[in-house]
Amino acid sequence: NYITFILDPFQYPLVMKNHKQLSFDIFSRKLSEKAFSIKTSMRNEDLAHDLHVAYQLLQGKSLDILLENMLQDLKQMFEPKLLKTTNWNTAQMLTFCRSIIFEVTFTAIYGKIPAEDKEKIISEMKDDLFKYDDKFTYLISDIPIELLGNVKALQKKLINYLTSENLAKTQEKSEIVQRRQEILEQYLVQDLEIGAHHFGFLWASVTNTIPAMFWAMYYLLRHPEAVEALRDEIDSLLQSTGQKKGSGFSIHLTREQLDSLVCLDSIILEVLRLHSYSSSIRFVQEDFTLSSENGNYCLRKGDLIALFPPVLHGDPEIFEAPEEFRFDRFIEDGKKKTTFFKGGKKLKFFIMPFGFGTSKCPGRYLAVIEIKLLLIVFVTYFDLEIIDKKPIGLDHSRLMIGVQHPESDVLFRYRAKS
Repeated sequence: NYITFILDPFQYPLVMKNHKQLSFDIFSRKLSEKAFSIKTSMRNEDLAHDLHVAYQLLQGKSLDILLENMLQDLKQMFEPKLLKTTNWNTAQMLTFCRSIIFEVTFTAIYGKIPAEDKEKIISEMKDDLFKYDDKFTYLISDIPIELLGNVKALQKKLINYLTSENLAKTQEKSEIVQRRQEILEQYLVQDLEIGAHHFGFLWASVTNTIPAMFWAMYYLLRHPEAVEALRDEIDSLLQSTGQKKGSGFSIHLTREQLDSLVCLDSIILEVLRLHSYSSSIRFVQEDFTLSSENGNYCLRKGDLIALFPPVLHGDPEIFEAPEEFRFDRFIEDGKKKTTFFKGGKKLKFFIMPFGFGTSKCPGRYLAVIEIKLLLIVFVTYFDLEIIDKKPIGLDHSRLMIGVQHPESDVLFRYRAKS
């Protein structure tokens, strides 16, 4: 593959402006077919349109309902297991984040699994998904799936978990999943193709949230001043809303309240600035010249064009000491900082962790809310300490895909505050 990278952030809008010649659909279709075995339906424009419209159910009032469901799920998860113990528990941080986020996300989106089967099904599905995800970069390359060990078998198994027949057994599904199911049933006959769509949606819902959560915890535990600032912010919010930190899981937060936490917002943006390597890739549909004030670029039909945000996120002209984690980087005069400059010119795009234009992640609001909720719960209810003091680098095997994983897991310990 030949890829032309646009490195100047002031030229990013050129990609949006020339959307007819630069197609995201062709690229995403190929990816969906290889990664999730979504085949015939990808060529149906009406189906693609209806599924795209359904993403509105990840915003507004529907997002408020998802937040409420997540709060209840966290309460059920944490109260019996974690808040009863005041002894130290030791865990691997990435494994810990995987376990909690998979269960909370699956339950909030796909509904509650009957109690007698829940532990077994959640555990099996989670293990299968992450074994599959470990091979994801090979899967979307041109290596045939048959050469990737048991990946084809894992793919089939994961699709099978999410067929209409199996999803019918879960209770209280989210609006987005109910709507997607209606649309898929309207257009598709094959239940396995419906399961493949749900599988792609589940994969997208958890696989970037988990490493983002890992890095947020990792940096907080290595920067006591960040934890202190975050605790102060949470305490003043709880005070202003008349809430007390009881022994049980008593806090209740709305989306507006979560959005008002400037320090928490800055911490998450800083984590994404450092570790989100999502590229915005487009397929060049015809030979054409991309014209800009800096010159013309000849693009060939069949090649790819890409924006690679780490170039922007790591630019010392935009972000001072870009390799450092600074929890307050996105705060200015007690408010969210949204003004950044390069060469004296104000940037329209200064942080792009979720892609760009038509390929922007539709689940970004849900992912951020989930990370915010979990960080608030951990900081409010637990004492947390990192055991491995060694600095952790990035595993660069997912270089252009999503939030990068750590090169190794990290030991930490936690206990409920007495």
